[in-house]
Order: sequence, then structure tokens, then C-alpha cells
Amino acid sequence: MRILRPAEYRKSIFEIDLAKLKQMGKRAIMLDLDNTLVRWNDPDPTPGLLTWLDQVKAKGLKTCIVSNNSGPRVREFATRVGIPFIPKATKPRRKGFREAMEMLGVTPAESVVVGDQIFTDVLGGNRSGAYTILVVPIDPREFLGTRLIRLVERRVLHYLDRRGLLTQE
Repeated sequence: MRILRPAEYRKSIFEIDLAKLKQMGKRAIMLDLDNTLVRWNDPDPTPGLLTWLDQVKAKGLKTCIVSNNSGPRVREFATRVGIPFIPKATKPRRKGFREAMEMLGVTPAESVVVGDQIFTDVLGGNRSGAYTILVVPIDPREFLGTRLIRLVERRVLHYLDRRGLLTQE
């Protein structure tokens, strides 16, 4: 179960302690898109998200969107927020995370993966050697396949929580 355990569990990206990440030697954050930054398939960044991305940049942290979604969807959103991206990342495979690290010029030890899914973001981030932060999905509406995986994910979350391995602040 260690490979499925996030280093942190937060209600949203807005609760991530950026100063703490910087103190830990982290230099880059790889971000999932749907239900992490915005609702599923939402093309528009919220004002709050734009402010948060500015705060990340002000802390000296680089960002990159790493998404399993299609190229056009990810490209359109990433262009709007002005950050690099890796579409069709095939998470939890390491390839997309490695590409993002190379693009950002960081090592796994300097990297953070933030996402809303254990079996893609956390598993892939942990397999890549990055520090992982699981966030609660923004909205219950999502891709059918994701909804099915959430059934198993709930069991894993419950297991981790019962054993005191999941800390939510």
C-alpha cells in the first residue's frame, strides 16, 4: 500500500503549503488538470486558480500540467494559464512525469506531483520518485471510467485512513 499512499492529503490545491515545499528543496510542481485545477472538461481557469499559480511562481516553483487528457484539451488550458504541459501522459506510467521533469530541469527529489486520483497521480508520482499530494476532487462530475475507479479508490482511502496513514489538514 505504500506505493498508493500520498505524502500529503489536502482538500484543494489552495491548502498546499508552498513555503514548506520550497523549504523541503522542491523546485517544481507537476499538476493534474481535471478535478485538480478545474472541474472536469472545464476550459476556463478560475480567478482563484490564476492567483494561486502566481503565488507558486512567486515562491520560485516551476509548474507543468501532466494530464492523461487529449492534446487539444490540455494545450488550450495550459496556454490560457501560461504553463508548459504534457498531454496523453498515460499516468500512472512514469514517462509523462519524466518528460515533465526534464522539461523543467529538475530531479525526482525536487519534484512534487499534485492530483485528485490515487491510481494515476499518486501511483505515478510515487513510482517516479516525486513527493505526492492528493487533493479532493473539485466536482463529482467526471469521465465514466474515472467514476468506476473511484469505487476502488474509496476503499484504499478508507484503508489508509483507518491505519492513520492518511493525514488531511
